[in-house]
Amino acid sequence: MSEHDDEIGDETPDGIEIPVGPVGDQAPADTVPYGGDDDDVKRVEAALYARIGEQAPEHRLSATRRAVELLGDPHLSYPVIHLTGTNGKTSTARMAESIVRAHGLRTGLMTSPHLVSIRERIVIDGAPIQPDRFVENWDDIAPILEMTDQELTAKGELPLTFFEALTVLALACFAEAPVDVAVIEVGMGGEWDSTNVVQSQVAVFTPIAIDHAKQLGSTVAEIARTKSGIIKPASSVVSSAQAPEALAELQRAAELTESTLAVEGEAFRVVDVTPAVGGQLITVQGVAGRYDDLFLPLFGRHQADNAAVAIAAVEAFLGRGSQPLDEDVLSEGLAGATSPGRLQPIAQDPTVVVDAAHNPHGARALAEALPVAFPSGHVVGVVAILGDKDARGFVRALKDTVATFVVTQPPGERALDADAFARVVVDEVGEDRVVVEPSLAAALQEARDLADDAEADDAMVLVAGSIVMVGRVMDLVHAEGEAK
Repeated sequence: MSEHDDEIGDETPDGIEIPVGPVGDQAPADTVPYGGDDDDVKRVEAALYARIGEQAPEHRLSATRRAVELLGDPHLSYPVIHLTGTNGKTSTARMAESIVRAHGLRTGLMTSPHLVSIRERIVIDGAPIQPDRFVENWDDIAPILEMTDQELTAKGELPLTFFEALTVLALACFAEAPVDVAVIEVGMGGEWDSTNVVQSQVAVFTPIAIDHAKQLGSTVAEIARTKSGIIKPASSVVSSAQAPEALAELQRAAELTESTLAVEGEAFRVVDVTPAVGGQLITVQGVAGRYDDLFLPLFGRHQADNAAVAIAAVEAFLGRGSQPLDEDVLSEGLAGATSPGRLQPIAQDPTVVVDAAHNPHGARALAEALPVAFPSGHVVGVVAILGDKDARGFVRALKDTVATFVVTQPPGERALDADAFARVVVDEVGEDRVVVEPSLAAALQEARDLADDAEADDAMVLVAGSIVMVGRVMDLVHAEGEAK
């Protein structure tokens, strides 16, 4: 490939030249482990899911602290970038990890939930942990987890939950690798989230909005207060632009911990965004330097903002925000970033795009980004949602973007019944724009047929509303490709 290949443009019908991002060997790899896990991995997964579910977290750190203490505190053997927020956590974490890895450091990455395989939650050097390492690490820590369970139940407390046990496993995997730095996304909240046993050098906050209100609070201020609990003494704090009430909580926490606070729009910002084939070109004014025309292989202005936050976080981690990043290394790291299931095209004829938006804030970002990334005269939406989400707010955010809604339901016990969700959708957009199909596979096929039959030549299918559903659809489409 020529050194100028990444500057070639594609001519659109309107005569507008759109830059093309890196291709070939420079294209980001698909890091979702399709095809199913082996029996040993499934054994570990079953053992984890036999515990209290991750949607019913215990508001405690003592249990996780005791487990890692019995393991010899593996989480203290590497520095940590810790992330929380309501939307954009996973994408920002993956970008930060990719940038740090481009600097030659061995990385660990913990995100949740997963799309296809539970091994996606524990990433070593940019790839889901290998099955044998996942299983061997679990077998090593299982006696410690059992000992912790016994101590907890003897005190009248619940045994370790799914997410507490998974956190202990991830922290142990990172120490065993070993990694030079771990980028860790909270499971829920912050202050009492099991990941908060880490001693992070950098605390990162993506946009904070109302979600998980039952566990976190019914106001943005309450939720921000809980999330601000990840800030450690004298650390570096990096935040997306926030609502005033959320920002006030972060400022208070930073002051109490004598930490520095860099906020998007003040200390750093996105200067320019240009659509590109396969993503976008962004110019970012960071905390310590300006970085021009970086290729980001992700779509949407929200992803540009996430990238700016990730850059500021790495600036804070590598040089306390006082030294600019090497632009070539940064460019390599950002161009290699992936965020599966986030405004991701997975099939053609018709185009099928999946997005993990599952609340009104995420749906609004999706509605803004989709027409820019994938212009279409007719969008058929396959939508489903969990029962504890704001279904009406989600639909309202998408009703001007999606022409026809194919309502279905995601896998799992927490799913909102398709007929119940359909009543909400009909109430918002009208009966003539709604089709109900409880079977996810059948809903996807129905949406494809509707797109094929639409008068618009560029009709497409959008799948959104549940991360679990997005993962299942990605697996279905992958299986189709394998069968051909």
